Amino acid sequence: MAKKKKETKKETEEITFEEKFSELNDKHLRLFAEFENFKKRTAKERIELYKTAGENVLSALLPIIDDFERSIKAKEEEDEGVLLIYNKLISILEAKGLKVIDNPVGSELNTDFHEAITNVPAPSEEMKGKIIDVIEKGYFLNEKVIRYAKVVVANNE
Repeated sequence: MAKKKKETKKETEEITFEEKFSELNDKHLRLFAEFENFKKRTAKERIELYKTAGENVLSALLPIIDDFERSIKAKEEEDEGVLLIYNKLISILEAKGLKVIDNPVGSELNTDFHEAITNVPAPSEEMKGKIIDVIEKGYFLNEKVIRYAKVVVANNE
């Protein structure tokens, strides 16, 4: 009988050892999977950060682009030098990922890209609820809106 007690005790110890091993192995696998997900997430965040790292600088340059465009539009005779500098600036910024939001005149207001700054009476029935003028262009930086287009919308009244 003493022998049976020893064997039972030994079997119980083996079972608890196997259970403990299984439990620790499971914890290890979960921790490993969690760490792999963490690495993937941080790598993705790092890529996003690199894409939009210059967002503050580019946002600060947007008013200068607006001033260039107003200057070019206001001039009666085209100044080749100003136009050349403007085109060079635009091409450099586009190479860095800056893109103009397409001219939305005549389209429906989309608050993902446009900011309605005022409503005016609709000039015709089909223009009700549509954008009739762009006050300030909007811009993307690598598919992220960094400035919403400021627009005038024809009201429905």
